[in-house]
Amino acid sequence: MEHISNLILSHFRSHKISKLSLDGRPVVVFGKNGTGKTNILEAVSLFSPGRGLRRATAEDITRNPEAIGWKIEGTVKNRVSEYEVVISSENGESRRLFLDGKRTSVMRLSQILRIVWLVPSMDRIWIEGSSGRRQFLDRLTLSYFPEHAETSLSYEKAMRERNRLLKEKICNDHWYNALEIEMAKSAVSIQKARLEAIKYLSEAQNNLTGKFPKAELLLDDPDQTIITDEEEAIQVLKNSRPSDMIMGRTSVGPHKSDLQAIYEDKLTLAKDCSTGEQKAILISIILANAKSLAKISKVSPIVLLDEVSAHLDKERQAALYDEICGLGVQAWMTGTGPELFSELKNKAQFIEVSTIDGISELSISN
Repeated sequence: MEHISNLILSHFRSHKISKLSLDGRPVVVFGKNGTGKTNILEAVSLFSPGRGLRRATAEDITRNPEAIGWKIEGTVKNRVSEYEVVISSENGESRRLFLDGKRTSVMRLSQILRIVWLVPSMDRIWIEGSSGRRQFLDRLTLSYFPEHAETSLSYEKAMRERNRLLKEKICNDHWYNALEIEMAKSAVSIQKARLEAIKYLSEAQNNLTGKFPKAELLLDDPDQTIITDEEEAIQVLKNSRPSDMIMGRTSVGPHKSDLQAIYEDKLTLAKDCSTGEQKAILISIILANAKSLAKISKVSPIVLLDEVSAHLDKERQAALYDEICGLGVQAWMTGTGPELFSELKNKAQFIEVSTIDGISELSISN
């Protein structure tokens, strides 16, 4: 089972020096609000491509008032190997990754470790704008297809250049054609990966306990059907040029898609469900993601669940912990007190976080 066995945070947000020794069991991090619990989960989330669960810049993460930069050191173990990982930033510069002492790309981490997470800011994704749902879906898709990140960056880069031409009212078919070919190629790859991720998630949800609602997931586009053919995608972009020039931006493509969820037992859209049901749907998706990843990629993911017990009744809390133990993954969970996780007892490691003069201090309970 893939897990982090040692973790050291240096000058990372509220943690001046924090050290953890872990055995692969689920990890419960508890303490009062503001003590630095989520900061630990954020550090773990940086063991994956992207900017972590808070999407913070390297400068935002560094501990003040020292502001000397930060470092995360960890030992990653899997079934056959052990890796020493160091992630750091100095003077607000972009983070650097060293794997077994050699500098490498952050994308390299996705080959040895997969990380999925659920944080409180996601609780409102069903009732807020589509951008949050797209970001959520793309994070799930990335867990299955690490190359999805590079494809998305290629699409966004080409779209920014096309948007610049549109805003400046530049009429040059050669330039537009070149950009739209690149956009179409990336767009088709993005949409195919999203649809495949939704398929994996839907199949895995069928194997979860009935305590968590199964959601039918749909990739929706308000202006067009989902295009998975490059020639068709090129033609759609070409046809949209006149109207796009009036608006000064690209109006069609995967950046306009939306993720919808239907609570199957009630045939109700997630946005119309209760707060507790919306949370349960999110947890169902995250658990399905972890379950299918372990099956498809042969890599047991690390699961991060920040303040996961909020809006869950006791029955669903117990069902969640049963699912986590059944998955056999290293899940990191936060909460204000250990009583929220009493069903786990000796099945997890309990770590209490407190603060002294604004510095996080850790105490391992068991």
